[in-house]
Amino acid sequence: MKSSIVRYKKNPRIKRALVVMAHPDDVDFGSGGTVARLTRDGVDVSYCLVTSGDAGGDSSRSTPEERAVTREAEQRAAAQELGVSDLTFLRFGDGRVEVTLELRKAIARVIRQTRPDLVICQSPERNYERIFASHPDHLAAGEATLRAVYPDARNPHAFPELLAEGLEPHAVTTVWLASSVDPTLTVDITKTFARKIAALRRHVSQVGDRDDLEVMVRQWARTTAKRFGLGKKRLAESFKVITTA
Repeated sequence: MKSSIVRYKKNPRIKRALVVMAHPDDVDFGSGGTVARLTRDGVDVSYCLVTSGDAGGDSSRSTPEERAVTREAEQRAAAQELGVSDLTFLRFGDGRVEVTLELRKAIARVIRQTRPDLVICQSPERNYERIFASHPDHLAAGEATLRAVYPDARNPHAFPELLAEGLEPHAVTTVWLASSVDPTLTVDITKTFARKIAALRRHVSQVGDRDDLEVMVRQWARTTAKRFGLGKKRLAESFKVITTA
């Protein structure tokens, strides 16, 4: 396992990255430390959130519309903690995400707008060891993103209406899948872990009552670091790398 895992190093070829996730807080739970490393390394990172979290698992009695406003604001505040200011909310229904042509087109539009070298998204494969990472919205968002990367965003004949909007085709060269069952890349987030926690704490509606938040997330990161041989007291996130050039 250790020999097959590549450790992240700053890559001058990665100048722009787009993170596509199903819900507000998905970025921060799964990839927050990595995003902080990318922005620290000078990468221009954008977010695309498929939903606004209007069915988020909190105990409030607010309406879905009110909850969406709250969760979008929380995600914007969390993004600032990690050095990200460019966010797009597609506002598909939380808990009802499916791999449709409409969703593929929406993600392909954002890819053509932001023109990233790297896309980070959720794995479309169910992880039976981490069932909470395999929310149906996560699986659908991951699959739709991969289809948007290839072939939709790069094919001038896919969704010709995007060309009519002035959005030229764009080929993403690399995709990193979060929560993959067989990761091939590990990112040491020891020095950016505090920023990851700061971002997570911005999601007050979801984790505001979690006194154990930092302990829980630190344990996850330690387990990942240990699994891939990063050494004692190191913290890590992991991804499966797909070359899409």
